[in-house]
Amino acid sequence: MRILFCCQFYAPSVGGVQEVIRQLAERLTARGHRVTVATTKLYNRDFDTLNGVNVKEFEVSGNLVFGMAGEKKNYQDFVQAGQFDVMMVYAAQQWTFDALWTILDQITIPKVFVPCGFSSLYEPGYAKYFLGMPVILRKFDHLVFNATHYRDIEFARMHGIESFSIVPNGASEEMFNVAADPLFRSRQGITEQSFLFLTVGSFTGLKGHLELVRAFDILKLPESQHATLILNGNEIQRLGSSNRELLEKFTGLVKIHGLDYALKQVLKKVFRTINSPIKIANQINSSQANKRVFVTDLPRDELTQAFMAADLFVFASNIEYSPLVLFESVAAGTPFLSVDVGNSVEIAKWTGAGVICPSNIDAIGYTRVDETVMANLMAELMQQKDKLKKMGQTGRKNWSEWLSWGKIATQYEQIFSTLKSTRNSTR
Repeated sequence: MRILFCCQFYAPSVGGVQEVIRQLAERLTARGHRVTVATTKLYNRDFDTLNGVNVKEFEVSGNLVFGMAGEKKNYQDFVQAGQFDVMMVYAAQQWTFDALWTILDQITIPKVFVPCGFSSLYEPGYAKYFLGMPVILRKFDHLVFNATHYRDIEFARMHGIESFSIVPNGASEEMFNVAADPLFRSRQGITEQSFLFLTVGSFTGLKGHLELVRAFDILKLPESQHATLILNGNEIQRLGSSNRELLEKFTGLVKIHGLDYALKQVLKKVFRTINSPIKIANQINSSQANKRVFVTDLPRDELTQAFMAADLFVFASNIEYSPLVLFESVAAGTPFLSVDVGNSVEIAKWTGAGVICPSNIDAIGYTRVDETVMANLMAELMQQKDKLKKMGQTGRKNWSEWLSWGKIATQYEQIFSTLKSTRNSTR
């Protein structure tokens, strides 16, 4: 099959969407399919083919709410030309999806859409956008959801949309079917006796680093016990780092929420910078002898070893859909403690490897956790090493049986093949 994936960002950019599409694209390519990814042009991308996957760049930014700029027409013409057997668009609220709204009826190949959570569903500025969403969803031949119960699939059900599949996210066999390196801890300066917590996520201010380092700060340890927290994450690799994009974001916030709201967001960003995870980590390292915090961005191979070496993966993100890091923790044989974000509750049930920390979800869908509650639960689990070991083994087994990317890619391949066969039979 000739398969087109449309997503806002792709390698070398790093992130959840990029990883999902890369895993699917490369595996389907290895199975003999011709795969193309249509995505944002990045100035640090020096290739048009990566591991057999063709990459077609377009200099476009924005969405229907903020406004779109750039080569939107070129992208529309490329998709509409229909040189593919099937196409899949990944995530709403971004240009590779929004730019297609006006031409969906003219696209003759089977169309698949992965809503990826509808993160702005409850935001007032997106009310008109989601008012038009049911009509748009019906123009796709099939939808794919990564969660059985979440705001995007409930939205589809509420509007009577029935052509969909539920396909979970997962973790890579190549990445996690490797031997644990017994030298990881010594290489990082972590003793074997120290209880190791790990969290992973880009330092965007929304991935829970601040909440976790605060919880770690107030975590009460027995006098003889030592604990280490690794805060791992990359700086966000998006066009948004440019002055033009930052100005567009600020202008968009003013347009959607008003000047007062936009200014408050700037002040919050400044506050986060002043009261940053790094500052609190430094305070812990200098004042608490039985605790240590590492703020780092480990290379991928070394991060895999961190997953394997950790005693407990901890996650306090404010907004997610189906977080890959929970699947990666499970694949490493490491249990996780997560707030109720995205479908983390469901992932804990699927894998048998997770504990959910009581937390609240605010009016616009963001998860908020009391750091004291998180700290108390961390302390409690530290004393249950046998339970954690058993959870890790159970999770690893469940991942191996049905949550590896190889098995998940097969499910997408079957969806695409069925749609292609059905379309050909009706011609």
